[in-house]
Amino acid sequence: MSYHVNEKGYYGEFGGAFIPEMLYPNVEELRQQYLKVMDEPSFKEEFNQLLKDYVGRPSPLYFAKRMSEKYGAKIYLKREDLNHTGAHKINNTIGQILMAKRLGKTRIIAETGAGQHGVATATVCALMGLECIVYMGEIDIARQAPNVARMKMLGAEVRPALSGSRTLKDATNEAIRDWINNPVNTHYIIGSAIGPHPYPDMVTRFQSVISAEIKTQLKEKEGRENPDYVVACIGGGSNAAGTFYHFLDEEEVGIIAVEAAGKGVHSGESAATSVLGHKGIIHGCKTLLMQTDDGQITEPYSISAGLDYPGVGPMHSHLYATGRAEFKAITDADAMKAGLELCKLEGIIPAIETSHALAIFENTKFKPDDIIVVALSGRGDKDLNTYIDYFGL
Repeated sequence: MSYHVNEKGYYGEFGGAFIPEMLYPNVEELRQQYLKVMDEPSFKEEFNQLLKDYVGRPSPLYFAKRMSEKYGAKIYLKREDLNHTGAHKINNTIGQILMAKRLGKTRIIAETGAGQHGVATATVCALMGLECIVYMGEIDIARQAPNVARMKMLGAEVRPALSGSRTLKDATNEAIRDWINNPVNTHYIIGSAIGPHPYPDMVTRFQSVISAEIKTQLKEKEGRENPDYVVACIGGGSNAAGTFYHFLDEEEVGIIAVEAAGKGVHSGESAATSVLGHKGIIHGCKTLLMQTDDGQITEPYSISAGLDYPGVGPMHSHLYATGRAEFKAITDADAMKAGLELCKLEGIIPAIETSHALAIFENTKFKPDDIIVVALSGRGDKDLNTYIDYFGL
């Protein structure tokens, strides 16, 4: 059983490139070039140098002592929140901006939900002196105002998506329209492990630095490379893809993907794609997708702006379908409680997305000597207003 992409761009039955004819040249150019470019010594050298000196990698693998005592297991946090810009997103945008430059692109577009990917894209465009346009749903612009300000300070133009639910899905639609209209000079930096092939694989490879570091760091701390479990929250799934990547073929490592159940899996206000989704096509790939009986995409909901996506990346759909990963769905209430608990136990304010992953310990039993690595995908600065409103702080 392979958990990696095949030469046709599929993970099992999921993936592919379902795109309008007008996008074919853009996507095909990328498909033909991405592995060659990533394999160039000069590319690797520049990528690794920027990760080290600009992003601040390797990010620490932190033993959460008080949390471990409370839940009776060895819990490590992979501190992606300590990266420059405050989340894992920068790993991918650094890689993609270097890719765009080598393909001769001068204009960058992106979509963003919580704003972290938008900030990370605006950051690398400022670094490289390229034009940057970020599409963001009107609702997300309102609830993630600090990130909008950051993008503008970094020189990006933020364009609101005014259609549909006015969130991440709609921002993605707008970005794809832009790309169709500007095929020659524009590179679309997709922020998640979603989209037409080669995007899910390319994004996953750039994010796989996370699991590569976990192996090295765990060897130092515990004398072994593999934990018993790796845990990550999952929307489209780039932080999860990067956290799982080097463990996919290590069958003894349990993989736990944590989705947003919103107000309850069957409440009608949820984003638990693994439970509610069926095979469908969204944003250029075949994957699990929340949809009505006649195939219309249903609106997802989560208190976290980064998890309210109606699908998941094709790699994750394959991990779910094969049983390689266990999927858990966490409600808003449980996520918010877990986020506040990390603040009190470890002095770390997590992004609400990450709080979903932390919430599994409340109702999942682990053995005392189990080593569990949780991807702390982002910091909670961007969510302070949500935390304040929710808890009445």
